[in-house]
Amino acid sequence: MPTDLTKLDTETLLAVSGKLRARYDDLRARGLRLDMTRGKPSSAQLDLASPLLSLPGPDDYKAADGTDCRNYGNPQGLPEARALLSGPFQIPAAQMVFGNNSSLALMHDCIVYAMLHGTCDSRSPWSKEAAASGPVAFICPVPGYDRHYHLCEEYGIELITVPMTDRGPDMDTVERLVASDPRIKGMWCVPKYSNPTGAIYDEETARRLASMRTAAPDFRLFWDNAYAVHHLTDERVEIPDMLALCERAGQPNRPFVFGSTSKITLAGSGLALFGGSPENVKWLLARMSRRTIGPDKLNQLRHVRFLRDEAGLHAHMERHRAIIGPKFDAVQEIFERELGGSGVARWTTPKGGYFVSLDVMDGCARRVIELAKEAGIAVTPAGATFPGGRDPHDRNIRIAPTFPDVAEVRQAVEGIALCALVAAVDRLLGSRHANA
Repeated sequence: MPTDLTKLDTETLLAVSGKLRARYDDLRARGLRLDMTRGKPSSAQLDLASPLLSLPGPDDYKAADGTDCRNYGNPQGLPEARALLSGPFQIPAAQMVFGNNSSLALMHDCIVYAMLHGTCDSRSPWSKEAAASGPVAFICPVPGYDRHYHLCEEYGIELITVPMTDRGPDMDTVERLVASDPRIKGMWCVPKYSNPTGAIYDEETARRLASMRTAAPDFRLFWDNAYAVHHLTDERVEIPDMLALCERAGQPNRPFVFGSTSKITLAGSGLALFGGSPENVKWLLARMSRRTIGPDKLNQLRHVRFLRDEAGLHAHMERHRAIIGPKFDAVQEIFERELGGSGVARWTTPKGGYFVSLDVMDGCARRVIELAKEAGIAVTPAGATFPGGRDPHDRNIRIAPTFPDVAEVRQAVEGIALCALVAAVDRLLGSRHANA
């Protein structure tokens, strides 16, 4: 679609509309059943970690220090497992705590603990402050990750949006907000290959986040480094070390760092991790001691046996890239062919992560999703990348190409592109009719 649709006269636009409608009718007649809703690893990716299912073996249950991993204890996690993931996630091994498979569960627990007890810097529990001064608030760059929003909504935390740029959040807005409102206790950050845009926080953004003045003395960065090693190009993008930056800025307790191996090994049986200052680690372990007697150390041991070291981890992720890279290439190729130069859509070209962010014509995202659904293509709901599912411009759509095979990705993305064109032309014609 090399023609800018917004510049066509009405007669030509009507002709284009007829051709697009004929293509769409053909698409519907194909009876597709395609699912592009969530960023899940494909079965081929999970197969890469199948050896985990036979590890560590019936006689291999002792950690390097002699710990019997079948038993209770060691709430922080095995030293060799922490050492394995320390470098990729930029967390000193002594300042890492393991959960079980879900980093989202660790984020949930940190919020609940802060609401009920406060952090190590809090004067009182966040819930008591909320009762006295109004709801706790979090900053969330948009578009962003819907599960972060749902977690806050579950506990009555107000979500304050700020625009996301390709260098990270709009820091002028962030600094103004956190300096003026003591209710703002946290901020969501996906600093590398952000969901869904693929944005990468640069040095200036990270430095400003570490050093900015906050009205709340117990403000926390929820630094969700979910895609730390999920590269799609030859470049292994590095981001600033937030723990080190905050330490140098005199705010060592500011970051809560999260990550997991769920998209590295087995999504349902990975390792989730928390990183923070020594004080934050002590705080979390004290809270967790009431909840669990220790995590699954056998799973930690099998990950060490399988990945072995950081080089082994990166080699494993190259095998992931070989599977999903062609899917992302297909998205770029088809969007460029079908939507390039149309004037009604733009999309990101991420260097890593699990998503492509598509912006269609303002006011069209919901209609695009409806058209796709009618054609048998399930896509993440319009607005999902904004709190409450409300995209003020109704234009952002998250594309998740990892789970289907390449042929299905091509079919789905071609269909989504066609639906974007149909919706845009209908809106352009409707606008011209209304103004006639």
